[in-house]
Amino acid sequence: MRIWMTVFLAVLIFGGAWLWWTRPAGEPVAVAAAAEGPGIGRVAPDFTLPTVDGGQFVLSEQRGKPVVLNFWASWCGPCQRELPAIQRAAEHYGDSVVFAGIDQGETLELVDAYAGQHGLTFTIPLDGNGDVGYDYNVKGCPRPSLLMLRA
Repeated sequence: MRIWMTVFLAVLIFGGAWLWWTRPAGEPVAVAAAAEGPGIGRVAPDFTLPTVDGGQFVLSEQRGKPVVLNFWASWCGPCQRELPAIQRAAEHYGDSVVFAGIDQGETLELVDAYAGQHGLTFTIPLDGNGDVGYDYNVKGCPRPSLLMLRA
């Protein structure tokens, strides 16, 4: 029993020391916040996209409010299941949170018909070429993002 207790303590001490000396160097939060690109604590890449209702969605105009971006497509099964929840959340939070369902690579007619059929009233920008999705590292749908833009 004594030998096992000694082994346990040795592993605990040397293992803790090894974890301490091999930990990755931390990057100060201020440096990470100044970087551009998707990621926690970073400035979200700005974009302007046409919307289904004929307007434009400009991300930088949403500063000061939480922004939920959801990258989706009508053919995506998980997207079809989550869009009603996003609609309910948009209705619940009203103007205090911006919800934008960014469609990936589909035509205006198809997206407009889908949104009408499913009662989607939140903003739906169209990323026809997938450029914004690329900037946000979207590799599949759905891809939700919650952003808080600085004022």
